[in-house]
Amino acid sequence: MTQSLLRTLDWIRHKLRCRAVPPAQALGERGEDLAHRFLRAHGMFVVARKYRPPNAPGEIDLVCWDRDTLVFVEVKSRSTDEFGAPGRAVDAAKRNALIDAAGHYVRRAGASWDSVRFDVVEVLLGRSVQIEHHRNAFSPSRQTHTRAL
Repeated sequence: MTQSLLRTLDWIRHKLRCRAVPPAQALGERGEDLAHRFLRAHGMFVVARKYRPPNAPGEIDLVCWDRDTLVFVEVKSRSTDEFGAPGRAVDAAKRNALIDAAGHYVRRAGASWDSVRFDVVEVLLGRSVQIEHHRNAFSPSRQTHTRAL
């Protein structure tokens, strides 16, 4: 499909979502759709969306494979960067929740923590869509949450 057709379909899907869910949730889901397509276009294989471990809190927006690396992706979408980059919302509590949920997925997939990476994708949905992908946005080790976006 052409890019203009995909953008038109995204907009229609977004408008339909706005009728069914609160606007902020619809914005987040549109950002996840765009991030999914962006990552696929850059060679990543998306294996899960909105992964929630059973009987545990937390949600992982996208789970992908980037060659031999299992990647857990947090997508942050905003309509403007007036209050800073969207990725600033991934604070220590959010990182810990992602790590906990990822731990469940890693055990279920039989993967190793040595092959895990945590990325953040920022999506600005202004007049033009801007997507920024932060690889290795933070470490899976609870003791090393020092890398900021």
